Amino acid sequence: MKSEYKLGTMLTYYWQRKEVVSVEQLKVGVIGCGNVSKVHFAAVAANPQAQLVAACDIKPNRAAAYGAEYQVPDFTDYKDVLDLEPDIIHICTPHHTHADICIDACDRGIHVLTEKPMAVSLHDADRMRTAAERNGTYLGVIFQNRYNAASIAVKKAVDEGRLGKVYGTRMFVTWYRPDEYYSRSDWKGTWDMEGGGVLIDQAIHTIDLMQWIVGSIDSLEASMDNRTHDLIDVEDVAEATVYFKNGAIGSLYAVNYYTYDADVFLEVHGQYGIARIEKDAAMIKLKGQEPEIVRPPEENSAPGKSYWGASHKTQIAQFYESVLNGTPVDIDGAEGRTALEIVRSIYYSGGHNSCKVEFPFREPAGFQPASLTR
Repeated sequence: MKSEYKLGTMLTYYWQRKEVVSVEQLKVGVIGCGNVSKVHFAAVAANPQAQLVAACDIKPNRAAAYGAEYQVPDFTDYKDVLDLEPDIIHICTPHHTHADICIDACDRGIHVLTEKPMAVSLHDADRMRTAAERNGTYLGVIFQNRYNAASIAVKKAVDEGRLGKVYGTRMFVTWYRPDEYYSRSDWKGTWDMEGGGVLIDQAIHTIDLMQWIVGSIDSLEASMDNRTHDLIDVEDVAEATVYFKNGAIGSLYAVNYYTYDADVFLEVHGQYGIARIEKDAAMIKLKGQEPEIVRPPEENSAPGKSYWGASHKTQIAQFYESVLNGTPVDIDGAEGRTALEIVRSIYYSGGHNSCKVEFPFREPAGFQPASLTR
C-alpha cells in the first residue's frame, strides 16, 4: 500500500492516515458514452468537487458528442484517458470490458467507479477487487437505488426490527425489450459480452435491494428460459426460490417480454407487517398502525430513463467524498460482487436442472451457461 499518494490537484494526501490536508478538484474521466453515461456526465458536471477531463468511446461520434457538449477532449481508446492521470474514471462500457479497464486503471493508481454489473463472472470481479487492494485504490459499483428514499425507509424498518422477524420477500421485474433492442446492439443478448439477459441487465438492481434489505443468502434454486427472443442466446425469463440465513424465503421473478416497463415491485413480509417498494415509493404497514408512505422528493429528477431514478448523483457524490476523505465507500467491490454472485448462482442452477446452489457460490472456472436460443 502506498505511503503517500498524489490526488489530481491535491496538495497533500497521506494514504496511511487517510487524511486530506488540502484539495481543489478531482479530475474525472468517463469511459463509455452509451445510454447510461448521460447521468454520469451530468453528475460529474454538477459536482463542485469534480472536474471532467475526458470523454471516451470506441465509437468516435459518441465520444465527440459528449466532448463537445462538455468541452473536454474526446478519445476512442480508454488508455489515452488513463494517460491523462485522472483521479477517478467512471466505467460505462459493455459489461465484459469492465474488468480489464478497471485493472488497468487501478494499476496506475486511478480510482474506479463502474456501472453494474461490475463484471460478467465472479472470477473477473475478484480480479478487479484484487487490483484495487493491491494498488490502494477505491473501487465502487453503481447500485443507485439503494439511495432512494423508499429503499432507505424499508431498509431502516427491517434493521430496526419494526417488522419483527422477517418471514419472506418477493420481487417482480416485468419489463419489455423487443427484438430491436438486441438487433441494434453488437454485444447485448450474449453470455460472453453482456453476461446474460434480464437478470444481469434489468433485474440486478432489485436483486441487490432484496439481499441488502433482507440479508445474506443461504441457498437458492432457479430456472430460466428464452421464450420470445429468437436473436439472443440468453434468458428473457427467470425465477428463483431464495433461502436466507435468517430463515426468510424469497420469490424472485424477472421477465423482459412483458408489454411495457411495469413498475418494479419488492415486498418484505414480517411478523408485525409488510414493507413494499413500487417503483420509487414505499409503503410500510404495521399491525394496528396507519400505513407510512415514503415518496421521492418532488424536485428529484435526472437525465435518462425514468426507471433509473435520480440517485446516481447521490452515489457518485458519496464515492467522491470517500476518495477525498479516505473513508469507506458505501457500495464497494465486495458489495457489487454480492449482487453478481446471486445472478451467477441463478444462471448455474438454471443451467443445471434447477439444482440447489449453496452460498458462498464457488463458481467453476470458465463457467458459461449454454445458449438458450429458441
